[in-house]
Amino acid sequence: MSEISTALLAAGIAIVILMVVTWAVSVAVKNASIVDLVWGLGFVVVAWTVHASVGGYAPRKWLLTLLTSIWGLRLCVYLTWRNHGKGEDFRYRAMRKHWGPKFWLISLGTVFALQGVLMFIVSLPVQLGQADATPRHLGVLAWLGVAVWLVGMFFETVGDVQLARFKGNPANAGKVMNQGLWRYTRHPNYFGDACVWWGIALAASETGTGAWGFIGAIVMTVLLRRVSGVTLLEKSLVKRREGYTEYVAKTSPFIPRPPKRTAG
Repeated sequence: MSEISTALLAAGIAIVILMVVTWAVSVAVKNASIVDLVWGLGFVVVAWTVHASVGGYAPRKWLLTLLTSIWGLRLCVYLTWRNHGKGEDFRYRAMRKHWGPKFWLISLGTVFALQGVLMFIVSLPVQLGQADATPRHLGVLAWLGVAVWLVGMFFETVGDVQLARFKGNPANAGKVMNQGLWRYTRHPNYFGDACVWWGIALAASETGTGAWGFIGAIVMTVLLRRVSGVTLLEKSLVKRREGYTEYVAKTSPFIPRPPKRTAG
């Protein structure tokens, strides 16, 4: 079996085990939201599983594994802290209400298996970049990838901290967060996520096979921008936050830029 096949197989098996176990726990505790906490952690599991399964070029393996682990662990810890004691997310409550007693089984496919498939695709640069041993050096693309990754971590981490502080002030209840990084993009955390994965894909692309990892970065960006990120969240924010429509008119939805001077 080739190193590429080994990496893909190892990652696939790790994701299946992780998602089935997470699903079983969600059924026991009657809370499908735990899948969101495992999302970041799953990429860490994939990175280390592949790291232990293939030869590759050691410095590149360590680089990709560490970049993925720092991002994934930070996201897992932050979401665990943010969601502690809040119960099941409204999305899963709506699904549970719709499917009734069947939700425990339906969720295996519509929630956990789906996220597992997406995790496999998004993590392709981590898998392929570790499996391909050539070239045996870290070049310009690797360090460019680290630079993009750092930009992403900055936007994601600082954006989350700024939002947490804003929400922690009772005087801001019901208000729109339009300060700090949120003045330049409505979703600095999502923009940061995308940059992280473009950075990882760039670092992996120095290998011929690793260049296929850009598929993962593209999928992650589409998810954040058009599917489960910006689009889904803003449907509820427009209804729940007074002044959010005006904020949307002035502020970039994703890529940071100076706000428009007028809503028009």
